[in-house]
Amino acid sequence: MNKFFKGTLLLAVAAFAGECIEFLVNMVLARELGERGLGMYMSILPTIFLIVLLASFELPISISKFIAEKDKKYHYSMLNHVIKLTVIFTAILLPLAIIIIPFISVFDQYHPYLRWAVIAFIPIVSFSSITRGFFMGKQQMGKIATYNFMRKLIQLILLVFLYQIFQFDTQTAVLIAFCTFIGSEIVVFFYLLHMFILQFQHVKREPIERMSGGTVWRSLMAVSIPTTALRVFHALTHAVEPFLIKAALLQAGVSGIVATEHFGMLAGIAMTVGFFPAFIAHSFLIMLIPTVSEAYAEKNTDKLQSLLQQVCIITFLYGIPAVIFFYFFAEPITLNFFHSSDAAIYLQMLWPFFLLHYFIIPMQAFLIGLGLMKEAFYHFVWSTIVSFSVMYVLGSMHSFQMDGIIIGMNAGAVLLFLMHYLTICKKIGVSVLLSPVRFR
Repeated sequence: MNKFFKGTLLLAVAAFAGECIEFLVNMVLARELGERGLGMYMSILPTIFLIVLLASFELPISISKFIAEKDKKYHYSMLNHVIKLTVIFTAILLPLAIIIIPFISVFDQYHPYLRWAVIAFIPIVSFSSITRGFFMGKQQMGKIATYNFMRKLIQLILLVFLYQIFQFDTQTAVLIAFCTFIGSEIVVFFYLLHMFILQFQHVKREPIERMSGGTVWRSLMAVSIPTTALRVFHALTHAVEPFLIKAALLQAGVSGIVATEHFGMLAGIAMTVGFFPAFIAHSFLIMLIPTVSEAYAEKNTDKLQSLLQQVCIITFLYGIPAVIFFYFFAEPITLNFFHSSDAAIYLQMLWPFFLLHYFIIPMQAFLIGLGLMKEAFYHFVWSTIVSFSVMYVLGSMHSFQMDGIIIGMNAGAVLLFLMHYLTICKKIGVSVLLSPVRFR
């Protein structure tokens, strides 16, 4: 078994355990917060992830790509420049967050301390990005796997402990849910920081060749800027999506409370179940970025074609059985684990959305590794425009409502998959059936 599949298998095993814990976390949240509280939690989550994304500036991806492509003699110089840049970036971002976040209106219906919890989280995210990017680029996936698993385990322990010991009103319960998430990130950050310091000392003892700060900055920004733009747009659309869905349902004659409950069932239950197998796709994503970057830098087209074929085959082998299982056992799953049979129909109708995203996630890694970040961004913009348009038009019709919302989500996934797949095939020289293209 080669290094790529060993790393992927390690990540997948840890991610499976992590997803099991995440499943338990969402069960605890569904029971403790109720449908309204869960709807509030899921509605604000994309906004917080957007702030976290800006704090990381996609450094894990750009650093991992840099380390995979460049000789190790440049790593020490690069890391020195990155640490300095991160200190400057955080020193600028933190005061801006303190000024801006208190005036963001979406936080108004939440506990006032939630804003300050998010602000305090920013420096942790910024410096954690360096450590994660370094270990991803070095393909030391054991540390990344440990990070992902421990983060979710600590969150579950904190949630169970606090909800069992104390009683909270809805606003405070939602705040506690976010604080446990932030607390778990802080704990595992110190683990990564310790391991990074040990590795950094080892890098210092190897032969070193200096790079200018400008060269490092341009190399990282060539990846970080378009990738961050993609992720920001992705986060913005996810932040807007709850309000778009609610607006469409209100237009269709559904009350605000019922609309929030429906979104809670969609995002907190159907999405949780449907994306459970995506831990394999995310494991591929983490491994593919440095692997594809290295193969593309070496102009190893055969390896790229083989990787794409193998990823697609494995995704078929787990994706098809997964969506079939969810379709036929949707009601027992949602009823037994979440005490909500109403979400079962959403899980059944979204099977194309889930299956296609099992493919889309590793394909995004391919696009990044091939240097096609701009194309990935344009694909997502167009698919979102189509998806949101269909969601609002059909969702606002009384005869469709949530059915229209789900049709729009499925339509966007189909378009995004096709654009990603065809672009990758063209770039690495294979047909849509994954056979090499012969040029005359």
